[in-house]
Amino acid sequence: MITTTEELISNADYGNVNNINVIILPDWSQSEETICLDLERVIQVVNNHPYSNQITLIIDSSNISEDTANLILSGILMNLLMSDDSDISAGCEISLLDNLDAYQWEMMSAQIHARIILSYENQESLTYLQADNIPAYTIDEFSNISAVQLIWDLGNRLYQKKQWLAAIAKYKNLLELQLSDLQIYWQLIHCHRHLNLLDEYFQTLYQAIELYPIDGALHFSLIIDLRRHGRIQEAINGAEKACELMPDDYTFKILKYLTVPSIYDNEDEIAFYRHRYTQGLKNLIQETYLNTPEEKINAFAGIGRLTNFYLSYQAQNDKDLQSQYGQLVHEIMAANYPQWVAPLSRPSLQPQQKIRIGYVSHFLHSYSGTLWLTGWLRYCHHQNFEIYCYYTGNDPDAVTQQFQEYSDVFHHIPYNLPAICEQIIADNLHILVFPEIGMNPQTMQLAGLRLAPVQCVAWGHPVTTGLPTIDYFLSGELMEPENAQEHYSEKLILLPNIGVSYPKPYIPPVIKSRSDFQLAEEDVIYLCCQAPFKYLPQYDFILAEIARRVPQAKFVFLRGTLLQERLQRAFAAVGLNSEDYCVFLSIPERLDYLMINLLSDVYLDTFTWSGGNTSLEAIACNLPIVTCPGEFMRGRHSDSFLKLLGVTDTIAKDEAEYIDIAVKLGLNPTWRKNIAEQMSQRHHLLFDDQACVTGLEAFYQQVVEKLTTEDTER
Repeated sequence: MITTTEELISNADYGNVNNINVIILPDWSQSEETICLDLERVIQVVNNHPYSNQITLIIDSSNISEDTANLILSGILMNLLMSDDSDISAGCEISLLDNLDAYQWEMMSAQIHARIILSYENQESLTYLQADNIPAYTIDEFSNISAVQLIWDLGNRLYQKKQWLAAIAKYKNLLELQLSDLQIYWQLIHCHRHLNLLDEYFQTLYQAIELYPIDGALHFSLIIDLRRHGRIQEAINGAEKACELMPDDYTFKILKYLTVPSIYDNEDEIAFYRHRYTQGLKNLIQETYLNTPEEKINAFAGIGRLTNFYLSYQAQNDKDLQSQYGQLVHEIMAANYPQWVAPLSRPSLQPQQKIRIGYVSHFLHSYSGTLWLTGWLRYCHHQNFEIYCYYTGNDPDAVTQQFQEYSDVFHHIPYNLPAICEQIIADNLHILVFPEIGMNPQTMQLAGLRLAPVQCVAWGHPVTTGLPTIDYFLSGELMEPENAQEHYSEKLILLPNIGVSYPKPYIPPVIKSRSDFQLAEEDVIYLCCQAPFKYLPQYDFILAEIARRVPQAKFVFLRGTLLQERLQRAFAAVGLNSEDYCVFLSIPERLDYLMINLLSDVYLDTFTWSGGNTSLEAIACNLPIVTCPGEFMRGRHSDSFLKLLGVTDTIAKDEAEYIDIAVKLGLNPTWRKNIAEQMSQRHHLLFDDQACVTGLEAFYQQVVEKLTTEDTER
């Protein structure tokens, strides 16, 4: 059967997962004999293909009339029908392709499995089709290509073009052909994840695990993402099952014993999972064996895949638990790299010689936990200090260039722990500083070693490390409570002000309106931009109470969809419907994020773990911040920023005052404007603060002098 362009494009079966679409692009300006020879060979090979009944042979006829093309093809088909060794009655379907526009060519190319190369081809059509992106075969090669390979190639091509639904259709077609290749499942899993089709995503993971029960990567993805999406008991069950199937995989021991929720449904859950973690850590330590090379390697691999990141969001003193875990990490690292755990003597420092300071991080790029570090380096007094930076990640950007520019020596060594260690040792540093420990597993591993005589951590991740190899925690005097040392295994150093020199962000002019985000001008917009795990359930009532007193309130969440069920309960408790007040936006672009800050009325800080980077950017946008300082430094960031600014009227002493301030800001635009103007006039007090750098360098010099004295006394 020969169909036309119109029928091909409109045919509901076109693009059907059971179709294999093969295209040829003949140059019809050649002699009829040449054209017929090529076409006859192609049709014969396609008809003889094992899956010929699923193949549609698409023939470009854009540079010949439809009648002429039909006449030539009819003659070829008649010749094949009359030949003794050809049976075209059950063969492929043939479709003519004529005069497509650019959009139709694009649609077409996304559904083409393969192109068969002819002796002479239409070059213009090759360009329109973007034929370089389509697998091409000679006539002889095509006869040996399986349908599976054709479908797989197209699925991957659609995947690369981010045409997720179309790619899913092809991968499912492969499964229908009774193929159960693990890579097919992985591609399907990734497609579902990109489309946020969570039910399908988890279903596919479970199916793959049934077929590949000892594939660790499948189990790991399942457990981590179940936890991420609030399905904590399923995650724990998954970890326990993985432990049964792979008892020697230390990764799943960690997950079995130390998994805690990313968000909590109620306050009682916090106590429950705290107790579970405490007992689980004891079990993990007891069941950690480092006697054989295999045990050492497995334990090293496990701690290289995970951190205990979510523990600190329970809003309790983590010093003891962190110390237990930090000691475990250190012992595992010592077992694998005994040459890098012994105490190091201070490198000799000759007169006029500079103190060598190293900074090592996975995040020496645009990242909230390290962006402030550019200020330390920018204002460094290089006549006294030589700066070494070690970038262990691999997402370089403009901020990476700043780190490189501000360093005397810059090493980019991605994902190679031994090479990083060797380089740091070779550079013979006096002091090594980790801007953060706890966000990245490899950084935690590095920090469990002794690579410099003095090792420090800063508050890029504002929690004690518990590592016996970290000597000092560099914090800020405005951030810490009076009893702060009780929260740290390291010796706490209080640098001036907030301890870091944060560069003032560039804030663009307002180029969007509220309507661009489906928000009304009369709304009182309260920005709630923190990650969902910063919102603890015992504070949900605060939003409902604000809404009860500010009828026009709109709480704009940028990452908080996991909180919806909790918020529904909290608002219902005061007779309100949370859907009337809570707005959940997806803001993928930084420009839109800044626009939301500029268009909002009030920034609501989170209790127990306040905003850091987000609060600093809100201040740069002159957005009034309501905050209430917590017990630990991680709950006092915004408090310290506002104190350094001298804008303290929106700092609450307790939950009731927090609500009062938020309500007053919402109902009193004059006061709100006054607060914003105060912030605007005092940016210079907060951003690019050099006092902390002076304090930092005084600390560095003091530490090196102390080491010198100790060496002399020995």
